[in-house]
Amino acid sequence: MTAPPAEGVRVAWESVPASVRAGIEAICGSPVARAHSQPGGFSPGVAARLECADGSRWFVKAISAEVNPHSPALHRREADVLHALDSLIAADRVPVPRLQGVFEAGPWLALVLDDVDGRQPAVPWDRSDLARVLSAVDDLAEALTPSPLSIGSLAERFSDDFNGWRTLAGAAESGRLDSWSAGHLNELAELELSWPDLLAGDTLLHADIRADNVLLANDQVLFVDWPHACIGAAVADVAFMAPSVTMQGGPPPDEVLAMTRAGRAASRDAVRAAACAMAGYFTERALRPPPPGLPTLRAFQAAQGEIARRWLAGLLR
Repeated sequence: MTAPPAEGVRVAWESVPASVRAGIEAICGSPVARAHSQPGGFSPGVAARLECADGSRWFVKAISAEVNPHSPALHRREADVLHALDSLIAADRVPVPRLQGVFEAGPWLALVLDDVDGRQPAVPWDRSDLARVLSAVDDLAEALTPSPLSIGSLAERFSDDFNGWRTLAGAAESGRLDSWSAGHLNELAELELSWPDLLAGDTLLHADIRADNVLLANDQVLFVDWPHACIGAAVADVAFMAPSVTMQGGPPPDEVLAMTRAGRAASRDAVRAAACAMAGYFTERALRPPPPGLPTLRAFQAAQGEIARRWLAGLLR
């Protein structure tokens, strides 16, 4: 099965209102000479590498609430996280591109970051790329434990997301479920109650690591897109990433976890709780209509849901 692409519908730099482009250029310090749109990721806005007239290079992500009313809040939250991490980023203690400025006007919100001379991991996953990224995930957890930020917990951040099985148990959509989910729905809804306690911890999590949120530079792995950052158990970042790795040609989730220190150290109960949370989330969300400006998202979630359910079924045996 070919994995659905991790790509939304991008807005071209040239389609951004002139006043917004001028505000971004003011942060860059020079007019933009060329803009190269980047396809990866699901934000229905601009994601472009900019080359300015003075030779400087930047990365900009910009969104209008008119395209998706919820996306500006995610950009704003990411800006808050990056501002709070700035001293660690500047000291090269965490591998994250540095935020240089934020521009907001009307429905538009834009973030200007340092450009990274790197690439996303090869998809289907190359084994050497995967080993490199998973080693960096472990190193990231070590650098961010205990969390350097006072920020919400995993349970607080995802309380309205990781309740998919319970939502389905009381909804008409349960009739559209696959046979395994329908046959185990009450058991899964009960198990889903366990993830807040079992995934509690003191690590600052990215909480949305996928191939399209990683950049491989010559000597570094960098992690981008931080709006979902929260505090929890280190294994959560690996467990949340695992279904996407399998979907994109990598090994099964259990093998992904076994390739990391965090995964090997985690209890079976914690891994099962994470798999249950993810499987419920993807299964329930895939049944919803596409969000505004994100027509490809549900297929991407459905494909991960199939893998997460298979993983969870094995953990329940």
